[in-house]
Amino acid sequence: MKQYQVAVVGATGLVGRKMIQVLEERKFPVEKLRLFASAKSAGTTIVFNGKPVDVDKLTKESFKGIDIALFSAGGAISKEFAPHAVKAGALVIDNSSAFRMEQDVPLVVPEVNPQDILKHKGIIANPNCSTIQMVVALKPLHDRWKIKRIVVSTYQGITGAGKKAVDQLEGELAKRTNVEKKFPHPIAYNVLPQIDVFVDGGYTKEEVKMVNETKKIMGDDSIKVTATCVRVPVTGGHSESVNVEFEKPFSLLEVLDALGKAPGVAIQDDVAKSIYPMPIWSHEKDDVFVGRIRRDETIANGLNFWIVSDNLRKGAATNAVQIAEEWIKQFKI
Repeated sequence: MKQYQVAVVGATGLVGRKMIQVLEERKFPVEKLRLFASAKSAGTTIVFNGKPVDVDKLTKESFKGIDIALFSAGGAISKEFAPHAVKAGALVIDNSSAFRMEQDVPLVVPEVNPQDILKHKGIIANPNCSTIQMVVALKPLHDRWKIKRIVVSTYQGITGAGKKAVDQLEGELAKRTNVEKKFPHPIAYNVLPQIDVFVDGGYTKEEVKMVNETKKIMGDDSIKVTATCVRVPVTGGHSESVNVEFEKPFSLLEVLDALGKAPGVAIQDDVAKSIYPMPIWSHEKDDVFVGRIRRDETIANGLNFWIVSDNLRKGAATNAVQIAEEWIKQFKI
């Protein structure tokens, strides 16, 4: 099997470190791993496949000889450096929101729209973590009954906001003084109905991302989506309450059959035994867990269910690595 020169940009962050872990776990064919971060983090050493790898300062010349560059250093860094990676001949898989809605950039979840990888012109975008887990569960249902409308409320863990958010929660729980704030309010023992900044209409950017990204990934602009995104004091894993209205009638047995056969989906649904998806069960797993599956009895073709997934893995790092694997498979490179 061909081996690849792989770069991870933002290697010392939560997602960057998880990307390195996933590359190792999945035995990705890495010939050489290059790690890049800011000048502040340069000089750090991270172990990969049992060997220490130095973290270098990211520059415009960092990508010589790189085949695949996994970016997870924020939108501004991606905008500045991804074009240089592409110019050097690398495939960029970007975890930020910088390119997601650009027309010529595929937005890919391999279980949902792997065919879109073929359209890339050097950059493939990794979707928002909350969108990824939702569309993995929705795709097999949309294929059979066609979704008209989605109402989703998220309960997102703090790792989605980075290390500073984790430090704030841990500091507040330990009752330390002078805790550096990531959020505008305390997060310990609290729930914040705000993720990212507010935009016109009273929605946040996170909510708008879920609306627009869902339509692009599913390839169907007719789907109506509305979202409320909430931050909860959970250290890992995102949860979602999803209400779907279909065009066609369905039975719950048919829904369970479709989800049971869907790639990347694991059903946890036995309410008699209090079995349903929870973040604590999703930790360090790549499945999208679905449960509390029941009809919405207020409309003809309505369905309610609960989705949980590890946001650092399937919601970010694993999905990015899966995109790289699918790219190798499709292009037979």
